[in-house]
Amino acid sequence: MFFSIIIPVYNRPDELSELLQSLTEQVFDKEKIRWEIIVVEDGSNHKSDKVVEQFQHLLPIRYFDRAENVGQGFTRNFAYQQAQGDYFIVFDSDCIVPPDYLQKVYDFLQKNYLDAYGGPDTAHQSFTDTQKAISYAMTSIFSTGGIRGNRKSAERFRPRSFNMGISRQVFEKTGGYIITRMGEDIEFSIRIEKNGFRVGLIPNAFVYHKRRTSFRQFAKQLHFFGRGRINISRFHPEEIKLVHFFPAFFVLFLLSIPLQFLFFKPLAWVSIGLLGIYKVVIFIDALLKIKSFKIAFMSVWAVFIQLTSYGIGFLQEWWRKIREKN
Repeated sequence: MFFSIIIPVYNRPDELSELLQSLTEQVFDKEKIRWEIIVVEDGSNHKSDKVVEQFQHLLPIRYFDRAENVGQGFTRNFAYQQAQGDYFIVFDSDCIVPPDYLQKVYDFLQKNYLDAYGGPDTAHQSFTDTQKAISYAMTSIFSTGGIRGNRKSAERFRPRSFNMGISRQVFEKTGGYIITRMGEDIEFSIRIEKNGFRVGLIPNAFVYHKRRTSFRQFAKQLHFFGRGRINISRFHPEEIKLVHFFPAFFVLFLLSIPLQFLFFKPLAWVSIGLLGIYKVVIFIDALLKIKSFKIAFMSVWAVFIQLTSYGIGFLQEWWRKIREKN
């Protein structure tokens, strides 16, 4: 099997260096697996060409520097067009890949072939406390419903492009991404399914995903994700499910508490109590998983940032969509 590793990059040479370093440590059966790495610069101001040069004697790597910033979706399409492999694997540039990743993917596909797959993500021990708290918020059943790579999930699993693979046939039939930002990977996954391809999760094909380095950046990213969910509904209206409304309901619930104190204080105190219980549940779950009181406390904060930021973005884009129809 010939894997083409696709890495779009935008102003992140340092993170790309860590990702490429992790790829130099891949251990796999070279008689059964061939590979190449394609790095595509998406109109960056801070180029990664020097970083790529440092790894060219260690990795089968090709580098493309595109002047225009077209977004990650269309950048991946460009990379697919350059790829020589029969299976394309996409990583975000802020990922670190475990040494046995390619072998695990190969072994799984030999036993249970998928036309498109996604893998989960987790925090590396070297990540900052903030990054570990953010990783918890993005992967916990109590915040995302487990939709980003858990075996148990509130909805059907759909691959995300931070850790995603597709066959060449998938790209040739679908044409790749039709939107470049705001939910582009989920929209792509939906069309892959609708074209009759087999899609699934490879549970042990995880990556270490850095995400954002501050809560401020995290809030901005999740606001964008909330908008992206509504953007997906412009193409697939049937794909808006009840679970997607939870962050919006959470925001409305928080905003209602002052009004509850004005009109019916007992209800307000019940609401405060429910919030307290929710915080305790998150804290205990995070503590059991991360084994750190500090990060468990930070995880509670991260979950509240995630839900409120996503919910606000969701509501804003939903209102914009309504205005488009009128």
